[in-house]
Amino acid sequence: MDAKRLNEIVEAVVRELTAAGLSSGPAPAQTAVPAPAALPPAPAAAPSPALSALVVDLEDPTTPAARAHPGVQNPADADGLAALMEATPARIGYGCAGARYRTAPWLTFQADQAVTQDTLYRDVDENLLSSLGLFKVQTRVTGGKQEYLLRPDLGRQLNEEARQTIQQRCTRAPQVQVCVGDGLSAQAIESNLAQILPVIRQGCQTAGLSFGTPFFIQYCRVGVMNDIGDLLQPLVLMLLIGERPGLGRADSMSVYMGFRPQKGHTDAERDVICNVFNGGTNPLEAGAYAVQLAQKMIRFQAGGVKLKLAEG
Repeated sequence: MDAKRLNEIVEAVVRELTAAGLSSGPAPAQTAVPAPAALPPAPAAAPSPALSALVVDLEDPTTPAARAHPGVQNPADADGLAALMEATPARIGYGCAGARYRTAPWLTFQADQAVTQDTLYRDVDENLLSSLGLFKVQTRVTGGKQEYLLRPDLGRQLNEEARQTIQQRCTRAPQVQVCVGDGLSAQAIESNLAQILPVIRQGCQTAGLSFGTPFFIQYCRVGVMNDIGDLLQPLVLMLLIGERPGLGRADSMSVYMGFRPQKGHTDAERDVICNVFNGGTNPLEAGAYAVQLAQKMIRFQAGGVKLKLAEG
């Protein structure tokens, strides 16, 4: 760049700063540097060919093949390391560069963390709830997901509007009442609800159990079962709720079940079917098992620890 052009840029910047009130007083005097006569005018800037020809030569580290590839250089037992990596989802065999992760496993970690963040902070798809005929109510959380994460106590209580809506729209004292809660993973509900809910409904019908009006609870914690039990007084309450996501795993759902849930009940009065997802406990099988467990609760008039003791 020639000296004349440089002076023009400096003067333009000073004028903009003065107009914005970021500079006081006159611009400092500048010493003009004469341009060499032999130099031709500077050509107009052209797009850098390096940017348009940019090529990312790193393969996607999140593919199953990349995840299964050992990153340890010159392992003492290559076959044993590969077998160990295949036997567990734990992050082993990635290798290191000094005291740090290598690039590929570090990028995989960040990608998996993004999956966790996404499912924690977004809401369940409204279209899914509508397609399954679920109306929506809310707990006492009013400050969005951030308050929900910081105040689990508020997620265990229905707000006043929810109480009124449930009393108006739900059948009272059914043998089985199903509720759905977002919990800590919206993706878990979206991945499993359409499969498990019809199985539970059909299973109750086949077993001769009256089935209540299912609905969805936003900002839901497991303890909200007590509020619902006090309002509707079902024999068995099932809460389908998204589990806490792990790195790269966000589609796991749980089915919490309680017999005559009411104020003061704790996890000791509840049973749970966990890790419900395709790849864990199949949602179809989980639905069928939930109905069988409901029948057992009704037969023994108990749930949780009391049910285990009653079974002998």
